[in-house]
Amino acid sequence: MTEIITIGNELTEGRISDTNAKWLAERMTMAGFTVSRISSVRDDRETLAGVIREASGRSDIVILSGGLGPTTDDVTKGALCDLTGSKLVGEKTVFLHIKKMLKERGLKLNENNRKQSEIPEGSKAIANPLGTAPGIWIEKEGKVIVAMPGVPFELENMAEKEVLPRLKATFSTPSSYYRTIMTSGSFEAMLAEILGDFEKQLPSGVSIAYLSSPGVIKLRLGARAGSDNEAREMVEREVEKLNKIIPEYITGYDDETLEMTVGRLLKAAGRSLCTAESSTGGTVSSMIVSVPGSSEYFKGGIVAYSNEFKINLLEIDNTILDKYGAVSRQTVEAMAKNSCRITGSDYSIAVSGIAGPEGGTPAKPVGTVCIAVNSPSGCIAKKFSFGDNRRRNIQRASMAALNMLRKRICEEES
Repeated sequence: MTEIITIGNELTEGRISDTNAKWLAERMTMAGFTVSRISSVRDDRETLAGVIREASGRSDIVILSGGLGPTTDDVTKGALCDLTGSKLVGEKTVFLHIKKMLKERGLKLNENNRKQSEIPEGSKAIANPLGTAPGIWIEKEGKVIVAMPGVPFELENMAEKEVLPRLKATFSTPSSYYRTIMTSGSFEAMLAEILGDFEKQLPSGVSIAYLSSPGVIKLRLGARAGSDNEAREMVEREVEKLNKIIPEYITGYDDETLEMTVGRLLKAAGRSLCTAESSTGGTVSSMIVSVPGSSEYFKGGIVAYSNEFKINLLEIDNTILDKYGAVSRQTVEAMAKNSCRITGSDYSIAVSGIAGPEGGTPAKPVGTVCIAVNSPSGCIAKKFSFGDNRRRNIQRASMAALNMLRKRICEEES
């Protein structure tokens, strides 16, 4: 069993999200380890030592994140000394690394930097090429305690290159294999109902998890078996079944986001894209350009938030706005068609809605969103209702727009 402990007042006070615990749990699970508990502890040496003691008493592996910096609120090394009855000692290799790194950055070495090179006596330092805080590896009575920096990119690099390989070499784990199936256009309860029979027939050793976020549901299929090939084959058989059961909802696999899928389809078809956004305020465009190489197919976007901009920039006929309103199928159809004409693009996405929390009416409550996709074969428009949370409305509308485009491309270019 493995336990993950993240350290810092910023976590226990809710000032930041615990992304390190999520990342570590995912990587440990995919490596074949079972994570039994995840906890967060404030910057208190005595409390932390007690939590580590309890965790190491019931788990074979305890992974710590944070509290290894040079300031007074970094208490992890002290807590580890209390736990092991040791003292801090300088580690020459770490000190030389810190000295070299500071020199390259034009910074002077000070007493706090020297303290960062200290680790509990009897422990082993874990190299941190991206920072000055070393990781710490402690083996005690068949248990392993690992402490890593809280800076995400330092932790991830150290875990991938040093910690996970050492843990795999120290502990025997079953072979495992995982696939993530990205879906859009449904919601968790409905998808779970559709896949009810599929879940019942899953063979022993194969599991499924639903990971939901606005506009996206990730299906995580995993298997543990006697060999890597066996685990892979078990999962891939189930993936093929999902491809037949819910093809209309599947947008990609593993790390392929919806915007990546759309980009891949546009590149394969040799087509171009533009956007015309109102309520999403450029979110759709931002998602599109987050994909490397998007300049090959994305011409640009127009954010026309006000009716004045819709008329002046997108050349929307004022009579359409007067008769149907800014949030209507007629308006987004005009936005999509005109943006295609103005930019010379093959495809266009247009979005207009009431994100909230104000602006709704009985006929068009908060969360009402109209989306249109213009394409070589014509324009389609749909009306959605996404609820009363502004942030989620923008996220869901952006995902729905990209998914409408994905489906349209697949229909026309297949």
